[in-house]
Amino acid sequence: MNWLDTKRIFRAGLLDFWRNGFVSFASVLMMVFTLFVIGLAMFTGVVLGSTLEEFRNKADMNVYFTTDAPEANILALRDSLITLPQVESVAYFSREEALAAFRERHQNDQLTLQALEELGQNPLGAVLNIKAKDISQYELIANFLRGQQALGEGEPQIIEKINYYDEGHRRAIDLLAQYTNTAQLIALVMVGFFVLMTVAISFNTLRLAIYSSRDEIQVMRLVGAGRTYIRAPFVVEGVLYGLIAAVITLLLLYPLAWWLGNSTESFFGGVNVFTYFITHFLLFFAVITGSGVALGAVASFLAVRRYLKI
Repeated sequence: MNWLDTKRIFRAGLLDFWRNGFVSFASVLMMVFTLFVIGLAMFTGVVLGSTLEEFRNKADMNVYFTTDAPEANILALRDSLITLPQVESVAYFSREEALAAFRERHQNDQLTLQALEELGQNPLGAVLNIKAKDISQYELIANFLRGQQALGEGEPQIIEKINYYDEGHRRAIDLLAQYTNTAQLIALVMVGFFVLMTVAISFNTLRLAIYSSRDEIQVMRLVGAGRTYIRAPFVVEGVLYGLIAAVITLLLLYPLAWWLGNSTESFFGGVNVFTYFITHFLLFFAVITGSGVALGAVASFLAVRRYLKI
């Protein structure tokens, strides 16, 4: 296809776009709705991901050691834990740090502090705070700690308690894992349903726009125009729908993100969708524009090919 044919195709696409004003308006409007849903899906994914990450960060596991446990053995165990693929981080708190944290937690409980003073010594052992890469992996880490490799075969046990095996703590972690997985699945299904529904509506609208030009297509076939030459102007028209709809959608997402920014920062794990939108604008531009152009081009191509049977 030479440059002259390319110019004719683009000119024909532009003429069809302006000539079919009402149909073009309806097509752009439906594509705006489709792309707006895609934009909302991106916002929802960010907010949901931040919220679930906040919940995951609250899940951890503490390993409490005996008061006479050698620090070298504790640090060796920490190093062994760090090498596990399930472990994200391990924080070590010495006996003195554990006592300071205990005093801070009970600073308003004078009876507890008084009883602690009467003991005359530090009753607390060192602590390892473990965070797993995934909530479901805490059981594997706990089983590792209970094994002979962790406790040291033939040696005095240095671990006094693993709070994962506390009924309440274990149940809380299991419920958190269940709720986060369910929330992710529900959000994915809902977003997918709305996106597919709006894509289907946009496709039907573009099919209607092409159907209104069926007489023109028949004339083009009678004069010997090739299939590519017939399809190309409608693909150009579909791309124009997508580009215009993408620009309108981005303009609508800006005030929406600004309006929701403070609310999402206050209630959903500290993420500000307006800040995210500004800092990731190129990502939104690429996804929204790419989706609009792809939807317009593919829908136009399929509509001409399938429904007009050329």
